[in-house]
Amino acid sequence: MKIFRFLGIAAVAAATAGTMAAVTSPVAGATLLNPDMVPAMQRDLGLTHDQALARLAAEDSATKVGQALETALGDSFGGASYDAATGKARVGVTDASLVEKVRAAGAEAQVVRFSERQLDSSVAKLNASEKAAPQSVTAWGVDPASNRVTITVLKGQRAAAEKFARQSGVDTSSLEVTETAAKPQLHYNVLGGDAYYIGGSSRCSVGFSVNGGFLTAGHCAALTGAGPLTGYNRVSMGSFSSYRFPGSDYAYARVNSSWTPVGQINNGTRVTGSTAAAVGASVCKSGSTTGWTCGTIRAKNQTVRYPEGTVSGMVLTNARSDHGDSGGSFISGNQAQGLLSGGDTVNTYYYPIANALSATGTTLVRG
Repeated sequence: MKIFRFLGIAAVAAATAGTMAAVTSPVAGATLLNPDMVPAMQRDLGLTHDQALARLAAEDSATKVGQALETALGDSFGGASYDAATGKARVGVTDASLVEKVRAAGAEAQVVRFSERQLDSSVAKLNASEKAAPQSVTAWGVDPASNRVTITVLKGQRAAAEKFARQSGVDTSSLEVTETAAKPQLHYNVLGGDAYYIGGSSRCSVGFSVNGGFLTAGHCAALTGAGPLTGYNRVSMGSFSSYRFPGSDYAYARVNSSWTPVGQINNGTRVTGSTAAAVGASVCKSGSTTGWTCGTIRAKNQTVRYPEGTVSGMVLTNARSDHGDSGGSFISGNQAQGLLSGGDTVNTYYYPIANALSATGTTLVRG
């Protein structure tokens, strides 16, 4: 058998999110995006089930009222926001004579100084000067609740934000500067089967997300110098924390704050556990070269003698794979099975996920 070598070429790794069936709430009369929405609202907003449904209905109504008033009020429209305390839209007007019109439409009225168009104009001026903005300025935009354009800046750098605003030609009375402790960062999901790069040249595949990172093949670290990791998009990803090859073939990679381990394969398949499937059962794998391929489990407790070293305790399958798939996910149904190790033109071996979890002291992230 020959080990799968790693290719230092650009990978095409497209992660597709799983499609969730829509559910209709008879209480709220609204179609939810997915069945997890109400439980998440209960958890994160401190609501009961019925309160979450009632809020969704109220928000939908308030949004429609706000949109209708935006059209009706024209240049006098000062923005709209949702007031959770009253369950209504709060609409700003620059003309006090329009207050009753707003209330008659079912919204709360607030007389404000700036119209939404004026605030949007201020944002446009800041956008036009974006290249001149200091690095300490992290964001800006319209806040209809305060009827201001907010500029967010790192702590202690308020003066830099104010100077930038003046140089942009913005009416500074329309601004509100807020300080933040850290700069915003892009966030990427760690998904089984996606490509990652070691030291900028060698390519392997993510196996399964675990707490703090992901598991993959140990030879991806041992035979490449275990250099710094970058993701499928070449964004800095993290580093190997531990690995073993030969003898076994597993590695634990810790990811940085730009990446979030997700209990999912990159074709949308959820990972719900790690129960080992029987010989003869179907098994599928995801890798960054050959994508999603399936076969059956042919035998277990296999010792494989690669030119680079021998690995014991592996599982033999006839799922197709190729160079660069190393470390990729083997899954049966929704149960994680193992990490792709190597193979030949007919057979592919994976290292059991249970052994890798135990050796690294990690816990599988479940979808």
